[in-house]
Order: sequence, then structure tokens, then C-alpha cells
Amino acid sequence: MILVGAAAAILLRSTRWLAALGGRVTGARLDRVRRSPEYRDGKFHNPQPTHMLTGSYREMLRHQLFGGEPREPAGIVPVVNRVRSDYTKPPTSGLRATWIGWASVLVEIDGRIVLTDPVWSERCSPSTLVGPKRFHAPPMPLEELPQVDVVVISHDHYDHLDMPTVQFLAARGTHFAVPVGVGAHLERWGVRGSQIHELDWSESFRLHDVTVIATPARHYSGRNPLHGNETLWSSWVIRGPRHRVFFSGDSGYSTSFSDIGTHLGPFDLTLIKIGASDPTWSDIHMTPEEAVQAHRDLRGLVMLPVHWCTFNLAFHAWSDPADRAFSAAAKNAVQIVIPEPGEFVEPAASRPNQRAWWRF
Repeated sequence: MILVGAAAAILLRSTRWLAALGGRVTGARLDRVRRSPEYRDGKFHNPQPTHMLTGSYREMLRHQLFGGEPREPAGIVPVVNRVRSDYTKPPTSGLRATWIGWASVLVEIDGRIVLTDPVWSERCSPSTLVGPKRFHAPPMPLEELPQVDVVVISHDHYDHLDMPTVQFLAARGTHFAVPVGVGAHLERWGVRGSQIHELDWSESFRLHDVTVIATPARHYSGRNPLHGNETLWSSWVIRGPRHRVFFSGDSGYSTSFSDIGTHLGPFDLTLIKIGASDPTWSDIHMTPEEAVQAHRDLRGLVMLPVHWCTFNLAFHAWSDPADRAFSAAAKNAVQIVIPEPGEFVEPAASRPNQRAWWRF
């Protein structure tokens, strides 16, 4: 019993379970959620038929346990370290991106800074002891980040919405644009209501001269397995006076990309997920080839792949998404840039990768 008690004490000291689970959607926020066109029968739904699994749980578990792919890098992931002074001089073209890792990208656009799905924690988990651990450190500690104007959150899963990172940025006065319902989590974590902007698809938030627009994605939500799909998921358009950027968040392939490209494109830069794909997840996670097609649908100029490299959250080899995206881009004459974490990407000066750094 003493050993059990000691183990429980260690777990409690190393966990953020209760707070990290976030808040529940209630009151006026629930009224807002119920008015969403995507909400019915107590849940949010995708606009086209979507299944969590297109195969069987048995098939998924067999692949997870016995797949045999090298799901972690065989060497050290190269990282370009950054400090705040690197951002003192704005990009010459007005648009530059720094891939932090996974779905986190620092976007400098027309004199403002927008940050996508920031995750700085060691694990994408409610616990500091268990859960997927980073393959590489962020290119800079949070304290070295330049002042961020707006954070956009695609949905509330742990690899996209990180409580400690949110709390750090909120203390700096950063604004958060989130899908409908997700504000409940931020509110639970102490973020002021004036900093939270909850948007349904097609709604927008403008700060100074940069506008962020919530656009459709094909996915699901839930930090607590007992309360799935009670908050919305989203992709995002980031629009400045001179430049436009698209961020896919986490999504399966959808006809929505073509609609977004027609009505809100073209885009100077697309940040599109390529990792965590598997045949059993085909409705909710794009393959690298589908990601390249989505870039074309969106009428993108330069594609920067995201949602790979940093965490082991898939059933494929660690480098497989980059290899496949690079190959698909070449076949379709798509300009793709696959940077090391921390490397600057300035679309106006971009060129295809000359070195596949991810091949150890």
C-alpha cells in the first residue's frame, strides 16, 4: 500500500490532468454553440460524411503494435536556434514563416505576427510524465518569442492546444482566435474574455490590419474522451494588406479546400498537414499526396508542410510524410519548402529543397 501511495503521489505531482482537460461548454457559450450550422444532436459534425475509422479497431491496433515502421528519427533532428533579436528586422517581402515544429508556425505577415497551434511542452499530453514526447526542442524558448499579436487554434486536441503555452502567451496580452466552444478551455486556464475570440466557419477577427478567418476542416475534437465533438474544429485564413496565408490545422481531404481557394485565395503560403496519416484514419487525416492536392485546390504559391517530425502520433515511418510530400510536389510542379525547425521561409525568395535533411 505504501508503494501504491507513493506511485500515486508521484503521478499527481507530474500531471496536469484536471486543469489540462479544460472547461465545459455551458451557459451563453452553449447557446452560441447550438446556433452553429455545424451543430446538431449535441455534437459538431463535418459537412460531408466522415468516419473516425475507415477500417476496424482490430486493424488499427494490429498496425499500431506490430507495424514495425521506424517511427522515431534515427539521428538528431537538426534545429536552427532562434532568439528574439532575429525578429527585430521584418522580412523584406513582408511575409516570413518559422516552423517551430508539428503544427506550430510563427507567421510574420505585413508587420504583424500570428502563431498557429503553439505547443512548447515536452509532451503533448495532460501529463508531464506520460504521453508522446518531443523528438526535438523548440527552436527558441517561450521567453525568446517576439510579441505575438494573434494565436489561431485549429482544435482542442493536446498536440494543437497546449495549456502551459496558452497561459504564457495570455499573460503577454496575446489574442486568441479559436473555433466555437474552445474558449471554454482558455477561460478555465485564466485567459481573459477580452482576449478570446470564438469563431464559427466563415466568421473573422481583425486586429490592426490583419484578419483571421475561420474556414472548414474535416476532423473532430475533444480533450476528454467522454465529451467528444462538443467544440468545433477549423482551418484558418490569415490575411494581411498584401499577403495571404492558409493554415490547414488537422484535417482530412475535403472539397472545402477548393471552395476556400476560390473565395479567399490565392495564397502566398500554405501550411498544410502531411503527417499522422494512416488508411484507417483516411477521412480525418490527409495523406501527403492529398496535402499537395489541397495546396493546388487552394491556389497556393509555396507549400510548407506541417504536422510531422515532432511527435510519434502515427503508424508510418518518421520521415515518410516528408519523402512522399516532396515526391508528390515534384510530380505536380508544386513549389514545396520543407525547412528544419527554426529555419526561415520567405515565400518570395523560396526555392525547392536542395537537401533532404530528414534522411539520416
